[in-house]
Amino acid sequence: MIPGLPARILTLNDFEQAPDVEEDGETFKDNSIKKAMELAKWSGLPVMTDDSGIEVKALDNRPGVYSARYAGKGATDEMRMNKLLAEMKEIGANDRSARFKCAIAFAYPGKLIFVVEGKRNGVIADKPSGSNGFGYDPLFYDTEFGKTFAEMEPEQKNMISHRSMALSLFARKFKEIFGD
Repeated sequence: MIPGLPARILTLNDFEQAPDVEEDGETFKDNSIKKAMELAKWSGLPVMTDDSGIEVKALDNRPGVYSARYAGKGATDEMRMNKLLAEMKEIGANDRSARFKCAIAFAYPGKLIFVVEGKRNGVIADKPSGSNGFGYDPLFYDTEFGKTFAEMEPEQKNMISHRSMALSLFARKFKEIFGD
């Protein structure tokens, strides 16, 4: 999703025993910065990390940074979606607006270089629909395209998602600083 970036990208799978950084920040940006700084220090290399999730307006932006652990440790995507739908029902909210957010941090050992953020607005559907994607994709209805993220083909979602917006900003900022 970052074509033309003048860098070789490795993943955590390329490293044995990479530390698991606790995501205890109050924002996606906080978590992304913490992960980038700790992993850059551990590896001795420049590191980019992301943190992302869904925020629902009627739930005071929950699940937010707790998106992955919203229904408890070890919960499945289905369990998290069911919890979200149950909370939406309890609130009786007419406003089902939501947004996916993604923060990407880039750090050298001992120095944060930059952070970018992407977002995509939509609404929470009444029930899950679609089989593509993961997480809350079956509930996140994109009003511009008239379907959930899980109903979109991966190529379409990857062009408009919060993560693709953040990655595009990342690539632009990276090239501004380091050139092509």
